[in-house]
Amino acid sequence: MTILIQNGHVVDPLTRRDGIYDVYIEGDTVCEVAEHIDRQAERVIDAKHCYVLPGLIDLHVHLRDPGLEYKETLETGGRAAVKGGVTTVCAMPNTKPVTDDKEKVRRVHERAKEESLTHVIQLGAVTKGQEGKELADIRGMAEAGCHAVSEDGKSVMNASLYRQGMKLAKECQIAVFAHCEDQTMVERGVMNADGNAERLGLRGITNSVEDVIVARDILLAKETGVRLHLCHCSTADSVKMVKLAKEEGLPVTGEVCPHHFILSSDDIKEDDGNYKMNPPLRSRADVEALRRGLKDGVMDVISTDHAPHSSEEKNRSMKDAAFGIVGLETSAALTYTSLVKTGVLTMMDMAEKMSYNPAGILGLKDRGSISEGKIADIMIFDPEKTYKIDKNTFVSKGKNTPFDGYEVTGETAFTLVDGKVVYER
Repeated sequence: MTILIQNGHVVDPLTRRDGIYDVYIEGDTVCEVAEHIDRQAERVIDAKHCYVLPGLIDLHVHLRDPGLEYKETLETGGRAAVKGGVTTVCAMPNTKPVTDDKEKVRRVHERAKEESLTHVIQLGAVTKGQEGKELADIRGMAEAGCHAVSEDGKSVMNASLYRQGMKLAKECQIAVFAHCEDQTMVERGVMNADGNAERLGLRGITNSVEDVIVARDILLAKETGVRLHLCHCSTADSVKMVKLAKEEGLPVTGEVCPHHFILSSDDIKEDDGNYKMNPPLRSRADVEALRRGLKDGVMDVISTDHAPHSSEEKNRSMKDAAFGIVGLETSAALTYTSLVKTGVLTMMDMAEKMSYNPAGILGLKDRGSISEGKIADIMIFDPEKTYKIDKNTFVSKGKNTPFDGYEVTGETAFTLVDGKVVYER
């Protein structure tokens, strides 16, 4: 099939195009980008007043499939992704059973081709069963196309074992995605350790729970040479340490989620499980540090940590609720509203942090850009649409978000995956 996208504002981090262009697509490939394309196409899309961006690549998604399908599936998560303009997701391995060998990775990839509207890259666990006792089949999973390993949901507390896993990942030329949390220091905490936690009578989680593991993992990356990606950074000191690592020339990248660069613990007015996430919402000073880190280029990626749960698991006290927030359908609008409209980032920055940089971290040379020869994974984004987020409109099974009723500007108008329109509003 041939598609011609006309009159849209193309923003492409690779070529630095930032203006009104037409885009011609044949099959699954971008064939031409020019100021005016006079070619016949089977479908013409008028993108006037819209941005045309490379499809978003979300490095941090929990699809819950297999084993926890009541929370999300490859199918529902895929629909949620494309509604949010996300054309590739990295699925975390804390499934049931844990994705810890070649066959499990291969099976998800095969199923995703049939069941998901978005591209799915299944990540593998660092240790068998995520138990932290024995390395998983890292080499086999790399061969199956996992692109990275992660113990997400927890840290590998045995530093020696983790170092072995990093060395093996380096040999296999894949990345390590790190959830930085010293589990011995959590002490049943459920939100940031501050006056708000005391007011609500809830146990707190200090910044050092994250910071000590960030420091450890950077030092291990320095020793092993592995590409280290720090997931959902939430503290000011995490930003400082990523900056220092980069100044040393280490292969370290950092990720921030919209909830961490928008909300603080001050926004938790009552004991509401929808505000319970890991890491927790931090202080306003931490929020500002994260925003500066994104603006200054210290923090490389915006991802969601999309973590769907059932209403029964979230609509309870934070003491008992599951950790997690959904984000696939809201990340672009939240980022545009909070960072682009306010001048913290440009649209080019947003495209870099939500598509081009993630592609680079994964070693994907065929996407993250709207340029000739790349896969036609494209998001057409309407920057003029203003509305309130309504969780009841989510196609994800998860409705767990503190952003319900939050006013945003920006909406996905079209999403193309492999040159096919898979979503239009």
